[in-house]
Amino acid sequence: MNDLDRSGSEALSEAPPLPTVAIVGRPNVGKSTLMNRILGRREAIVEEKPGVTRDRKAVDAEWQGAEFTLVDTGGWLSRGSEIDQKVSRQSEAAIETADALLFVVDASVGVTEEDDQVVRYLRSSKAPVFVVANKIDDAVHQDQAWELVSLGLGQPYPVSSLHGRGVGDLLDDLVAVLPEVEPSNPEDEEERVFGIALVGRPNVGKSTLFNRLIGEDRSVVHDMPGTTRDTVDTVIQTADGPVRFLDTAGMRRRSRIDEDTEYYSVVRALKAVDTADIALLVIDSTEGVTQQDQRLAERVDGAGCPIVIVLNKWDQIGTERRMDLADQVERKLSFLPDVPNHRVSALTGAGVERLLPSLNIAIDAYQKRVPTKKVNDIIRLAQQAQPAPAGGRVLYATQGATDPPTFTLFANRELPGHYLRYLERSLREGLDFGPTPIKIRVRKRSE
Repeated sequence: MNDLDRSGSEALSEAPPLPTVAIVGRPNVGKSTLMNRILGRREAIVEEKPGVTRDRKAVDAEWQGAEFTLVDTGGWLSRGSEIDQKVSRQSEAAIETADALLFVVDASVGVTEEDDQVVRYLRSSKAPVFVVANKIDDAVHQDQAWELVSLGLGQPYPVSSLHGRGVGDLLDDLVAVLPEVEPSNPEDEEERVFGIALVGRPNVGKSTLFNRLIGEDRSVVHDMPGTTRDTVDTVIQTADGPVRFLDTAGMRRRSRIDEDTEYYSVVRALKAVDTADIALLVIDSTEGVTQQDQRLAERVDGAGCPIVIVLNKWDQIGTERRMDLADQVERKLSFLPDVPNHRVSALTGAGVERLLPSLNIAIDAYQKRVPTKKVNDIIRLAQQAQPAPAGGRVLYATQGATDPPTFTLFANRELPGHYLRYLERSLREGLDFGPTPIKIRVRKRSE
C-alpha cells in the first residue's frame, strides 16, 4: 500500500480521538501509578526506580460518565543521555497535543530543579495544568502539598496515587474542563479495528518498524536492547479501514529475565499477542532464525493468530547470507502454515510498503466464511482420496465461526490426530486460507 509513504496523508491520519489528558513530570514521581489508579487496573508498568516508562502509552478512561484518553509519559529532563532526550521528546509530543495536563510532583521531596524545568516548558502549553502533589499518603503530611503553590500553576491537589486518596477530587475538576464529546449515533455501525502486534526478540527493530508503519516517531528507538518496556498502540486509517498497530517489548526466554520490569514487559507483550488479530514476527536478518524466534513463532501460532514474517535489516547482509536465511526460514519455521515473509529495512523503509497488502490478505482470510456445501465438498473429496482408519468417517461439516475460521466436523467415531491434520490441510488448501490458523472441532454422531 503506497499510502504508507505519505506520512501526513489521509491514509495515515488517526481516528478522531476523545479529549486527551497527559500525565507529565520528571522521572520517578509516580506518573504510572497515577495512571493505574485512574484506570482502576495495573495497565502501566510501575517500579521504584526512574526511567521505567519510556514511550507514550494511551488508554481510554472514564470518570462519572466523562470519557477521555489518558496518556502516560516518561520522565521529562532538560538534559541527559541520548535515550533520556528521546524520552523527553515523547513527553513533549504528548504535552503539545493534550487537552489537559496532570503535572505530577513528589510532594514528599518538594520542588526540585528538575520540576522547575518542567514548569518552564509547561508554560508554553495552552492546555489547563493540574498540579498533582503526589505521595500525600495521610492527613499528617497534607501541608507538604502547599509548597507547590510556588510553582505558579495554581492550587495543588494533594493525592496518594498508591492509595487513591484525593484522586476523586482531582478527577472531578479535571473532567469539568475537558471539551465535550459529541455523542455518537447509536444507529451508526461501529467499524471493527484489527489489531496487529509487532513481536520479536529484543533489539530486532520492532520500534523502528512501528514508527515507519504509523508515520511518526511514536516509540522510542535506540540501539540498546529492551528499550520498549510496555506495549504501545496506535490506530491509523488506511484505504481499507482503520488498523491498530501494537509495538511490544522484546521477548526472551524466562531464564534470561532477571529484572522485574522486564518480566512485566513480557507479560504485556504476551497479552498483546493473545488479543491481536495478526502478528508481524520481526527477525533480525543479521543474526538469522534463532531458537528464540522459533519459540516465539510457536507461542503466537498457539494463540490462533495469523503470522507474517518480517526479515528486518535485509540490506545489511550479502547474497550468500540471504540464501542461507531463506533456507533457515523454510527449515526452522516449517510448522507455520504457508506464512508469507518480507525482506525489509525498517530504517530506510525499503520493502515496508508490501506489508499492508499481506496483512489485508490475512485479515480477509481471518474473516472468511465459507458456504457449507463447499466445506462438505472438500471433506468428501479428501475422504475419497484418503479414508480415515478403522472405519472412521466425517458425516457432515460446517463452519461455525470466524476470527479464526472454525470448523465443526460431525463424525461417526473418534478420528486420530494425524487424520485431522490431513483434513485441516485439505481445508486450508481448498479454501485458500494462507497463513490464517484454522480450528477443527469434532463431534461424535451416529449415522
